[in-house]
Formats: sequence, structure tokens, C-alpha cells
Amino acid sequence: MKKLFTLASLLAVAALVLSACGGSGGSSASDLLGAIKERGYIMVSSDPNYEPQSFLNTSGTRPADTKCPEGALTTAEMQGFDVDVAIAIGDSLGVETCFPTPAWDAITAGSWADQWDVSVGSMTITVERQAVLDFSVPYYGTPAVVAVPADSTASSLEDLAGQALCAGASTTYETWLNGGDLGPSITVFSAAPAGVTVVSLPTDQECAQALSRGEFAGYVTASTVVDSNIADGLAVKQLGEPVFTEVLAAAFDRSSSLDTTSLRAAVDELFTAMHSDGRLTSLSEKWFGTDLTQVSQ
Repeated sequence: MKKLFTLASLLAVAALVLSACGGSGGSSASDLLGAIKERGYIMVSSDPNYEPQSFLNTSGTRPADTKCPEGALTTAEMQGFDVDVAIAIGDSLGVETCFPTPAWDAITAGSWADQWDVSVGSMTITVERQAVLDFSVPYYGTPAVVAVPADSTASSLEDLAGQALCAGASTTYETWLNGGDLGPSITVFSAAPAGVTVVSLPTDQECAQALSRGEFAGYVTASTVVDSNIADGLAVKQLGEPVFTEVLAAAFDRSSSLDTTSLRAAVDELFTAMHSDGRLTSLSEKWFGTDLTQVSQ
């Protein structure tokens, strides 16, 4: 079993105000894309505890010549599918990619105060989020599943009725458990078990890591995360078939002090090209062992 990292100190550093690092940052540029190119790096919010999409590279060393500001991780210190997609964005713009690590609920809430430029964090497009965020074209999609302890006697969702289930705060998984409207971009196959108590933790990966404490009967997350949990030695299993399927995109703050239109257009152009030339398929197969990019087509 891989070591489960304690992220408190890392997240505390990453939570420092980075307003001088992202967004306008005193730039003379007329839009966000110009500011990014002027300073030579792009700030892409990321989760350091969401394997295999994004997680710490414990063997990586922060380069001495990095342009990334203090409190943001470098490409040497992060790895995963979303990380590689973010790096492709930076490379396409000719700048270094840097990774601040704010809380997920802060990202989905919008009003980033120019602390980071874009989110590449497997975010689902929902009506609620579109009120505060703009989205790129989707770059891939994942099935959402329920996971339970490996020795659980539950054989169906109905067997979890009246029990406690965990999901990351401000995620579509939490919305599904609460019976909320997931919107037109999500295909729902099954309703949540009746009468469940919803336990919210900062991320759904933390639900997986806390399952052994017995505080809840299972957790809801992407199938890719459950597969990674199992590969890492966690004693869990997927319960039944996927409960919904979602498409995932990069997100941009509608409250940015600099216009994001040209940056969004550049990301859309890149993602479209990466779909066409197979780069997204290759990254999906590398990190997930299967091509999940067709879900978003």
C-alpha cells in the first residue's frame, strides 16, 4: 500500500494569497492570455491528492530556475492525467505551468481574486457552476460509482439505504447523494439510495482514505479514483454499475480582472487538436488504462 500523504502543511502554504501571481499581477497586458505570456507562467489550480488525475511526485525536485511563485508547485512536483493536460496548455502557450492547490469548493465557487488562471481539475459542467465560471470544450469524461469496503455484504445500492455515504464537498457526487439536479450534461443511471446521510469531506479521495474508520458505509467518486485506490492497496471495491456519467472541462473565472476570452479560445483550440491527433487518448490510456476521451465527444 502506498503511503497516504499528510497534506496539511502543503495546503496551508498553497492557501496563501497569490493575487500577485495570477490574474493581472500588475501586468500591462489587456487580457489574461497576454498577462500569462508576459510573466512566463500559467497558474493552473490542482489537487495534490486526487490520484491518478493529479497527485504529488514525491521523487520530484523543485527546479532552482522555476518561475513558479512560492506556494505553487512545479511540473517536477506534480503528476497525473490532469497535470499532463495542464502542462500541454502551458507548452502550447510557450510558458511554464505552475500548480496552486486551493480547496475544491473555492474553485467551484468562482471569484478567484486572480489567484490562479484556470482550473484543469476534472470539473463537470453544471448549470450552477456556469453562473460563475466559463468552460472549455470537454477534454474527457468519467463514470461516477459507489465504492464500499472490500468485505462489505452490500450487493446493490438499495442495500445502502439509510446509511451514511461520503463525497467531496461541492462535487457532483455530493449533489447526487443529496438528490440535487445535476443538469443536462450528466447522464444519470441510478438515484442515490433512500434516506442516506451525506458525509462531506474536502475531497472525495479523502473519503476513500477515511473509509476504514467506519464512519460511513461507502463513498462516491469517479471510477478512475476507485481503480487507483484498489491499485494502491485500499481494501475497497466498486458496488454495481456506474450511477452517472459526466463530461469534464477546464474552467475559467467569470470574475477575472482581465478578460479570459482569448485564453479560453486557445485552450479550446488545443483540446480540439489533442482530440483529433490522439494526444488526449494517449494520456488517458497512460493514466487510466483505457480511453475516456470519447465520453466527451
